[in-house]
Amino acid sequence: MDCRPPKPDWDLLFETASAQEGYFTTRQAAEAGYSTQLLLKHIRAGRVVRTRRGIYRLVHFPAGEHEDLITAWLWSDRAGVVSHQTALALHGLSDALPANVHLTLPQAWRRRRFRIPAGVVLHHADVPPEDRAWFGAAPTTNPRRTLNDCARESMAPDLLRQAAQQAIRRGIVARAELGDVEEALRPFGGLGT
Repeated sequence: MDCRPPKPDWDLLFETASAQEGYFTTRQAAEAGYSTQLLLKHIRAGRVVRTRRGIYRLVHFPAGEHEDLITAWLWSDRAGVVSHQTALALHGLSDALPANVHLTLPQAWRRRRFRIPAGVVLHHADVPPEDRAWFGAAPTTNPRRTLNDCARESMAPDLLRQAAQQAIRRGIVARAELGDVEEALRPFGGLGT
């Protein structure tokens, strides 16, 4: 049995990073045969840059529009899902302009202790595949799940109503799918038309 680490495979590392807007994790680098010492060599040579602990970027890869989403998702070991106000903005619903990346981690992660990156707001819930969509390289909650999540988190009623009305008008969701939204807006005059 051969216990030697795999030979470094730049093409595999590039392929992995390409699917993630130029980013990759320490684990993904190891899977492509790159030890931490070899990564350090590439950092010193200017081919790779460390963007946060355990996350790197290929220097010559074109910059993406939503790199903050990718780094937050990679920080979560690809277990998180972009959600809440961030997902609303990605789906083009309401005038909400979130200052942070909202990320929903699996319920089992609630007890974990870790340092949350600056600019990331965590939520905990299990998000099944039917409640997910993709925005580029990052998974996000679909519009129905996003609206109901925002309602459960007490989003400002005017923004929640605006987002729900836009989603219904655009045919993205049916009013019957927005039970949590209806409940949250009941004290504020309901969802309206």
